[in-house]
Amino acid sequence: MLIQPGLLTLEQLQSIHAGPERLELPASSRALIHASRQAVQRAADGDAPVYGVNTGFGKLANQRINKEQLATLQLNLIRSHSVGVGEPLAPEVVRLMLALKAASLARGHSGVREIVVDTLIAVHNAGLTPYVPSQGSVGASGDLAPLAHMTLALIGEGDILVDGNRVPAAAALQRAGIAPLVLGAKEGLALINGTQTSTALALHALFSFEPVLEAALVIGALTVDAARGSDGPFDPRIHALRGQPGQIDVARYYRALLKGSAIRDSHLTGDDRVQDPYSLRCQPQVIGACLDQLRHSARVLLCEANAVTDNPLVFVEDGCLISGGNFHAEPVALAADGMALAIAEVGSIAERRIAMLIDSGVSRLPPFVTADAGLNSGFMIAHVTAASLASENKSLAHPASVDSLPTSANQEDHVSMACFAARRLQAMISNTACILGIELLACAQGIDFLRPLTSSAALEEAHALLRKSVPAMPHDRYLAPDMAQATQMVRDGSLSRIFRALPDLPRLWIAG
Repeated sequence: MLIQPGLLTLEQLQSIHAGPERLELPASSRALIHASRQAVQRAADGDAPVYGVNTGFGKLANQRINKEQLATLQLNLIRSHSVGVGEPLAPEVVRLMLALKAASLARGHSGVREIVVDTLIAVHNAGLTPYVPSQGSVGASGDLAPLAHMTLALIGEGDILVDGNRVPAAAALQRAGIAPLVLGAKEGLALINGTQTSTALALHALFSFEPVLEAALVIGALTVDAARGSDGPFDPRIHALRGQPGQIDVARYYRALLKGSAIRDSHLTGDDRVQDPYSLRCQPQVIGACLDQLRHSARVLLCEANAVTDNPLVFVEDGCLISGGNFHAEPVALAADGMALAIAEVGSIAERRIAMLIDSGVSRLPPFVTADAGLNSGFMIAHVTAASLASENKSLAHPASVDSLPTSANQEDHVSMACFAARRLQAMISNTACILGIELLACAQGIDFLRPLTSSAALEEAHALLRKSVPAMPHDRYLAPDMAQATQMVRDGSLSRIFRALPDLPRLWIAG
């Protein structure tokens, strides 16, 4: 894959995330890298103080460093900043970190040598995963600790994960035929200043949640039929009057999913219900708002993935090195917080649909969607699990970006907490996927009670796919394995493929 610095697409980033991809830079980038390096070298050879080139860092910026110690300064920076804790970041995240950092440095405003960018790409292309602890960044002055651990592996210190095993980086690099990187002036700082970890984590969540949201649309539509709900609330005229683009699209998705349902046709006349519960008829309004938020976050993250976010920045036109604050990850933090709200809401309305299905006074299905209720409890306690997960997501959705703890002796006095904002999204996605898995079991059982009536072709395909691995539940049985299987279908793209096979529908946000 040829990566054009500053012009990466979401499709390319998703391919890197999925891996393996072999990356290469266009030849035009090398001239830009070389020109910016010359500007840094002139600063290193001169007498004027330049932050991060011949000075200390953070609160120690007023300390001048001798020319003979500039390489040691950068090495010490990496060693001293490698202080992360916690479980290692997933390989998908580290792949993105390597690619994003290479693309950022290759824009020619960071002052590194070509070998720095080449080493990042070589490690990526060799399939090596630097061991990067997941905790320790506050999302300002860059994602310092995680990027330092990544860099520590590049210089032959630290560790690399090989087949899931943690091995010394020097040995792993040697086996891959990659020479350890020797840092020059400013290069350590350029590698650890930046938002590549928080951006990679947020992109990881964006790409992980896409099939889950597509599954949520399929399951939500199947629940409409299981509850014998109306498709009137999905009429395009309603949504055109409001004008919210996500809402318009989601209504369109539901119309396509429900098209041709014999279950719907069966109660077009003679049904004494006037309106469905909000969890059915307000799905375009709720999920559409979530979709708009996710699309906004995708745009922010794509911008950040293409950005130059280290400090100081090099402007070769006049040779200036200017200190600024592009390393502050507030855009990523706010985008991730918005994603958290959307993920939580998708799970929240799904939990309400489960509650509606098991309530025979609303859904008109047997109590708790089971035969011989009383002898059987059906989905009574599975719903309790869904409620517990929805409640967890409410707590996890609390915005991380509103918190700021000053660091570096108050030199870095406002921080974004972007890494945590993005990292906590995986737990929320897992919770939401499980809620949807429970809903899938319940609404599929509801469809079984409506036989011989059939749903639409797409929804019957979803029902049949579940029944291949999870049979109907005529009486109580050990339900946790069924929940795990249904949740796996939500996460692995099985239901997503049914959604994407619908004709003439746009992707959720990759093309949004």
